[in-house]
Amino acid sequence: MKTLIAATALALTAFSASAMVDTSGISQFAPNVDVSTLTEAEVNTILSVIHSGDSNSEKRAVIQALVK
Repeated sequence: MKTLIAATALALTAFSASAMVDTSGISQFAPNVDVSTLTEAEVNTILSVIHSGDSNSEKRAVIQALVK
């Protein structure tokens, strides 16, 4: 029973953490993208690109290619 409770708490924590990800930066590089239609993996990849050291034009090109 303790394992079930711990697993449930862990799952809820992971869910709430993913729901709280700041996706506002995505609209800067791909303004017409509905973030709610993207998978968690796609959002994480895009956020990695946003926080990379590439130039803004490179980031924009990669992000727009990913969301098409």
